[in-house]
Amino acid sequence: MDIRIKDGTIAGIAPHGGLSAGMLEGAEVVDCAGKVAVPGFINMHTHAAMSLMRGIGEDMVLSDRLDHIWEIESRIDAPYIHWGSKVAALEMIKSGTTLYNDQYWFSHVAQKAASEMGIRNAMSYVFLDHLDKDEAEREKEQCMKMHATVPGWDSNSIFTIGIHAIYSVSEELILWATEYARRNGLRIHIHVAESEKEDLDCKAAHGGLSPVEYLDSLGVLGPDVIAAHTLWLSEHDIELLGQHKVNCVHNINSNAKLASGYKFKWKELSDAGANVCLGTDGCASSNNLDMLEAMKTTAIFQKAWRKDPSALPLQTLMDMATVNGAKAFGLKTGRIEAGYDADIQIIDTDNTLFLSPAPFLANFIYSAHSECIDSLIIGGKFVMRGRKVADERDILDGARSVLSTIARN
Repeated sequence: MDIRIKDGTIAGIAPHGGLSAGMLEGAEVVDCAGKVAVPGFINMHTHAAMSLMRGIGEDMVLSDRLDHIWEIESRIDAPYIHWGSKVAALEMIKSGTTLYNDQYWFSHVAQKAASEMGIRNAMSYVFLDHLDKDEAEREKEQCMKMHATVPGWDSNSIFTIGIHAIYSVSEELILWATEYARRNGLRIHIHVAESEKEDLDCKAAHGGLSPVEYLDSLGVLGPDVIAAHTLWLSEHDIELLGQHKVNCVHNINSNAKLASGYKFKWKELSDAGANVCLGTDGCASSNNLDMLEAMKTTAIFQKAWRKDPSALPLQTLMDMATVNGAKAFGLKTGRIEAGYDADIQIIDTDNTLFLSPAPFLANFIYSAHSECIDSLIIGGKFVMRGRKVADERDILDGARSVLSTIARN
């Protein structure tokens, strides 16, 4: 097939040689014979600048690890976020991601770094007051100041409201942030029901309500909510998430590695009406930002705990990693179709991993790895070509220059 791209969108698709001469006039023609075009991945939950924190807090349970991470984060600064975000963007580009949903500090710095790399990004102002009233007031002011700068952001960037979690943000601030987001038409990005401890602590603190039930009682749940993890869920929780059309993000590598859990109810959530997506989480817990790896692990765990080899069909898995994320943001991407944004991976199949006559997705998801991603197009522009990304060496050198900011222990 031939794919014509114009003004950042897919303008036409036809059998090879089927596009008219007029459609090709003045265009660059890229020969992709022997390769396969697939939609770019959408990483729906990560903390990008944690790319410089790999290996920190290993072999610790989530609650202890968070205390450790928060202490380290008290020492990071804008240059650290800039280079950490550049490293993350580089890694995501090289592994086929065209949009990522971030929740981290100095988001205005992270946004600039991502935009310089040409990758689509959603950046949260993160609320995390540790139940401190004075801190909550400061964060409200900072959020409004940052939001006022958004008209100067690149068109590839989306501003969102980040509520860290119910255990780290006061109820008053959760309500304020939710109201502010809805008044301004912003997505809400929040960690929900990630661990059993979170579930039990919430029930003890809020009259037996689960995290999902508690958020529902506050009026937070809705189709504008991107709920990361949603792992410890009752049947009623699933019903609520589906009823409110919440976007639920599974992060299997992080959840399994931290022993937070692995029985993600993707089918039950989807059947209830929720939009199910995939993410990697940050590198301090998942250790990489490779969506292809996350897809394979997701499928394997589903098959294992459900005792059903057909538990997660390949196309469904691909949709969770692509078009479902686009749906969460109301974007027209995630498909190779005319009229969609040209966010495209070009896969090199001339290797041992694709020799089998098996369906392409079987080889791509279960056999291949990200090294087979030859090129990446975002918004109609090559951000990687022949595995080469601009300024790779400068990014690595810049990252090394700020690593002394944190202690490795």
